[in-house]
Amino acid sequence: MSLTTLGLELPTDPRWVNIAEMNIADILVDHAYCEQKAASSCISLIVIYPDKEALVDALTPIVAEEWGHFHRVLKELRKRNIPLGRQRKDEYVNQLRSRLRRSIGDQKEQLMDSLLMNALIEARSCERFKLLSEHIADESLRKFYHELMISEAGHYRCFIELAELYLPATRVRERWKEFLAVEADIVAKLAVRGDRIH
Repeated sequence: MSLTTLGLELPTDPRWVNIAEMNIADILVDHAYCEQKAASSCISLIVIYPDKEALVDALTPIVAEEWGHFHRVLKELRKRNIPLGRQRKDEYVNQLRSRLRRSIGDQKEQLMDSLLMNALIEARSCERFKLLSEHIADESLRKFYHELMISEAGHYRCFIELAELYLPATRVRERWKEFLAVEADIVAKLAVRGDRIH
């Protein structure tokens, strides 16, 4: 999975994966909560847009899959005697939301932004999982993150396709470019920390 395939404009700092490997307990804890939030985000979209049948049908299995991922991460934590602990602040996602989410406007535009926000987070997660699958020493975790990378790529595509189903593709692409530019700026300015997925 390449940066071009995902559309991301800025690659993760190469130092991140080395720092992450040294803090794998923190990475696994943060990852567990990322999976919880991904499932919750899909549930929220279903609750807000129950009339959009294609969205409900597409996101319902993703809810189950993301919750399954949470269970798998929990098993990795238990295997290593690492407690789940408390959720940590996600500065990356918080900045994305503060800079890209609209509080008012057309409902279709708000739906598009919600779908693209999810697509963007999935794309960055996919890129980080790829780095972990290629560079960390733990063979079982390499395989684990390779499998999840493939899954996240599918979720990313699903969110983009849903946005293009409900809005003109040209409008989605235009807004997606804005999202990518803002995301690259956020990633460039955030400190490189190896205790978070994002």
